[in-house]
Amino acid sequence: MKTGGQLVVEALAANGVKRISCVPGESYLAVLDALYDADIEVVVCRQEGGAAMMADAWGRLTGEPGICMVTRGPGATNASAGLHVARQDSVPMILFIGQVQREAREREAFQEIEYRRAFTEVAKWVGEIDDPARIPEFVTRAFAVATSGRPGPVVLTLPEDMLTQSTEAPAARAYQPVESHPGPSQIAKLAELLSTAKRPIAILGGTRWSAESVAGFQSFAERWQLPVGCSFRRQMLFDHLHPNYAGDVGIGINPSLAGEIREADLVLLVGGRFSEMPSSGYTLIDVPYPRQTLVHVHPDPGELGRVYRPDLAIAASPRDFVAALSSLTPSAEPHWSARTGEMHAAYLKWSTPPEKGPGDVQMGPIVNWLEANTGPETIFTNGAGNYATWLHRFHRFRRYGTQAAPASGSMGYGLPAAVAAKHLHPDREVVCFAGDGCFLMHGQEFATAVRYELPIIVLVVNNGIYGTIRMHQEREYPGRVSATDLTNPDFAALARAYGGHGETVARTEEFAGAFLRARESGKPAIIEIKLDPEAITPTRTLSEIRNG
Repeated sequence: MKTGGQLVVEALAANGVKRISCVPGESYLAVLDALYDADIEVVVCRQEGGAAMMADAWGRLTGEPGICMVTRGPGATNASAGLHVARQDSVPMILFIGQVQREAREREAFQEIEYRRAFTEVAKWVGEIDDPARIPEFVTRAFAVATSGRPGPVVLTLPEDMLTQSTEAPAARAYQPVESHPGPSQIAKLAELLSTAKRPIAILGGTRWSAESVAGFQSFAERWQLPVGCSFRRQMLFDHLHPNYAGDVGIGINPSLAGEIREADLVLLVGGRFSEMPSSGYTLIDVPYPRQTLVHVHPDPGELGRVYRPDLAIAASPRDFVAALSSLTPSAEPHWSARTGEMHAAYLKWSTPPEKGPGDVQMGPIVNWLEANTGPETIFTNGAGNYATWLHRFHRFRRYGTQAAPASGSMGYGLPAAVAAKHLHPDREVVCFAGDGCFLMHGQEFATAVRYELPIIVLVVNNGIYGTIRMHQEREYPGRVSATDLTNPDFAALARAYGGHGETVARTEEFAGAFLRARESGKPAIIEIKLDPEAITPTRTLSEIRNG
């Protein structure tokens, strides 16, 4: 006989879970008690949204579901921000929520929510476990649902009295990943389409990749001399200094790359949905009937044809699709090799940061210094805001598993993701980019980094405004500033107050020393970069946008 709490923990262990993030609550005390005796690390966070985003980052960087536990009501609704990121970004995670006792349901009991109604939009499946004997069944199903097809978040709610009830139950077994493979006729058709193309391009995105599949697709691209772009915030899927890399396909796309996609006669879309941001508002490929011949490879059959009607639809995970490409070789030298070289040269020019801009701090030289003084295995994280352009456009990603950023555009993501990344890879440097507005949405998780002695380096680009919104505001309503100014703390002093290392950069030449001191401190560190608000983008000032 075991309690429901013990059965939950045993099911997690059976499915290979080594770490969970949580904010504790009385509604699942029985689980916390069972974790006391388990070989599962519990990372105690300061807000449920940060805890859920850590779970997303674990899922994003490992391909296995990140696990988060929160209490009912306010705890669950706080965590919904992380659910939304995982849903839009196709990341496997499982959120366990303590629930009111079974006899009190449907009475609007203390902090009660009906989670099927509340969370169905942001989760692949929402289940509630009424009988502790079914816990192994529900938990194993949650892992299968979170990882199969298009990955995403699953929610399981745990009534408080169910967790304390003792019962007999079968021993939990690990879930079996569900893979989907391309058929031989589909691979033959792809070879035929490539052989007759004149201006092909491949665009990589989505999840369910691995270091091996990234390397395999690179070899395929080399054999066919294909130009390759990476979808918005999926840049780690191709080496940016490889001669076949054409650039990132996202917000602020290189105009020449956008033109190449529009003028392509064959687009090979692998892994991603090519949603609003990477498609430039659904303008690069027509909906529903693309001008280009479209080959869409996606692990979820329900995604194929949902927005774009492909000429060749292949229901397969990126890993299995790439494995099937290993024997696909062109019968003759592809005649678009020169075009591929030109596209890479255009990317290199586009990704060279400007040296000058308004104010005493120039982000261009700072990014150049980071490129020269961080290794290819460094993990970069960020949330959302104009500041992220300096990372996404000008950092040249070299390795798989070095990027954790929300394609959903969720602010506050970078710091929790950096905590998770450093937990996963303590031997690798982790650098978080954050804006001043972005940082303070989950800045309290810096305390989590201090508690677990995780020496992340957080670059807070402080311009005293919600920069992206101000940019749009000045464009649409010039001179009518409303609700976009901020009053900020001394971020370096805040780092020291938490027990970390703090630095302030008010001039460009101060950055190198500040970063090296932060690195050498061995502590979680915040480097506040005081950026002039006029430097709203790498190429335009706020005044230029205001004045049209």
